[in-house]
Amino acid sequence: MIHPSYVDLMNVVNKGVEEGETPVINSRYSIVMATAKRARQIVDGDEPMIEGTEGMKPLSIAVKELEQGKLQIIPQDEDAIEEMENEDLRAAKAMEQELTDADLALDTDEDAKDEPDAEAAEDSSDYSSGDEE
Repeated sequence: MIHPSYVDLMNVVNKGVEEGETPVINSRYSIVMATAKRARQIVDGDEPMIEGTEGMKPLSIAVKELEQGKLQIIPQDEDAIEEMENEDLRAAKAMEQELTDADLALDTDEDAKDEPDAEAAEDSSDYSSGDEE
């Protein structure tokens, strides 16, 4: 079993939420996204907010920070989250289309190189072997 568990981390993040209020997070996805983002910040040079991190990987540091309450997850509107996910999906599809278009352009260029040059074929027919006079 992984320690701390997702449930433990969700309890830490939601500990100030009163009964009946919407929790700050209610899915594992939010925990994963928050710790991954914090791990990237650490990789990019941010200092850990906890002591004793020598030899620890950035993601482990981020999880410990969250577990110790040093890292806060700021809730976002569900619609805003869905819109960000849709933007990511649109960007991924656009990138995929660009790669497909670039691949097709390369295939077209290679096909053009493989075809004999029509002008060169005409020019060679203008020359005779000298047998005809």
